[in-house]
Amino acid sequence: MSITRSQAWDLLTKYNKEPFHLRHAVTVEHVMGWYARELGYGDQAEYWSIVGLLHDLDFEMWPEEHCEKSQELMHQAGVEESIIRATASHGWGLQVDIKPEHEMEKVLYASDELTGLIGAAALMRPSKSTADMELKSLKKKFKDKKFAAGCSRDVIANGAQLLGWELDKLLDMTLRAMQAEEGAIEEAVAAL
Repeated sequence: MSITRSQAWDLLTKYNKEPFHLRHAVTVEHVMGWYARELGYGDQAEYWSIVGLLHDLDFEMWPEEHCEKSQELMHQAGVEESIIRATASHGWGLQVDIKPEHEMEKVLYASDELTGLIGAAALMRPSKSTADMELKSLKKKFKDKKFAAGCSRDVIANGAQLLGWELDKLLDMTLRAMQAEEGAIEEAVAAL
């Protein structure tokens, strides 16, 4: 791996200052690491996590060039090509023509929007936590197009299809990832 977590964080925070964007980056970082371990890529968990951390590198400053500008920024920073490709692939069909091929890229594509939806649903709960959220509650929020309208249901559904999973499996696994990683995410966000 050509970039450490610390270097990735420095690169991310060079272009991202908003707590909302930093929280999202940390959330996707932890969810990707969980998925790596869960899907049998435990030896690549740090790599998957760094891809998650950097996936929205350009979004805060260049939303119209999302997944394009990030490639340029990462090339300038000397980030390895596989990370650049993987992060850009989550914009497939929207901003770029880089289709997610590796299972890690498909997981990023599928879970990125979903982490936002789950995070929004958690904020509506009295506990403000995913810990006591159930799949049926998440499915209700998913079906309500007005709830967290910025989270594309089409991208989430397409992501499940790309992975060859039923939508329920993607919803369940991503919820479990956020539940398992919630403490570590909160700890990382508190340190911002």
